[in-house]
Amino acid sequence: MTRPAIAIHGGAGVMRKITRSKEGAYLAGLTRALEAGYRVLEKGGASLDAVTAAVVALEDDPLFNAGRGAVYSSAGTHELDASIMDGKTLRAGAVAAVSRIKNPVLAARAVMEKSPNVLLAGRAAEQFAKRNGLALVRPAYFHTAERLADLRKGRKSCHGTVGAVALDRRGNLAAATSTGGYTGKAPGRIGDSPIIGAGTYADNASCAVSGTGWGEAFIRLAIAHEVCARMRYRGDSLARAAAFALARLKRLGGDGGLVAVDRRGTIAMPFNSRGMLRACVGSDGGRVVRIC
Repeated sequence: MTRPAIAIHGGAGVMRKITRSKEGAYLAGLTRALEAGYRVLEKGGASLDAVTAAVVALEDDPLFNAGRGAVYSSAGTHELDASIMDGKTLRAGAVAAVSRIKNPVLAARAVMEKSPNVLLAGRAAEQFAKRNGLALVRPAYFHTAERLADLRKGRKSCHGTVGAVALDRRGNLAAATSTGGYTGKAPGRIGDSPIIGAGTYADNASCAVSGTGWGEAFIRLAIAHEVCARMRYRGDSLARAAAFALARLKRLGGDGGLVAVDRRGTIAMPFNSRGMLRACVGSDGGRVVRIC
């Protein structure tokens, strides 16, 4: 049996100066999400269930730009995106530009498991979620005073995408990503998070990847798939493949980072931005939680 491993991220970019108590809150939020996912793996659960549990925990925490703490668009609305992928079967599901689904990652998984589609968007995605028993909320559920202040004052938040990758005891990989986008984004704008191959990818033959950063560049470079492809076809190590992908991102003028785990349980959490909220439990059981 394979030793399990998991890595999560809570966004990349420039963090405003924060108090010691706020720093503690971020660390605690990352730890809760990490442990939620790792408990699944410890009990012999599937990597898909582990990444789902971790991302749900991040979506429910208003500190993070996904689910309840999502940022505002320029129109003063919330539009959320999410995706998930199974490395064993290459099945994937995603939702985009949704405003009423409490946990977009659960809707993405439902698309993967209960429909013939990969990506559903907007109102149709919300109706699909409702038909499949997922919780819908009023748009006000996603409101936080801090996010509204960011919009009104024109402040830039970090690239607040959240995500998780995991390897379970059966050797199966999975990845999931969820986001509210960036503060003041154009209504209808969709970034890399719900795009399979850009912000999310998993393949048992190589690795699982979840990205955070300038979404347009991640899409143009198919960053998540790039990492997996370089491992599978060139024989690159996970660290080398991830570093190459981020180097391409930088040359394009983009910033961000990613978390990744390969089929041996090796973890990579590189970034070229000024910081990235991240945490992991390696195959040796060692834990890392960082906010910069």
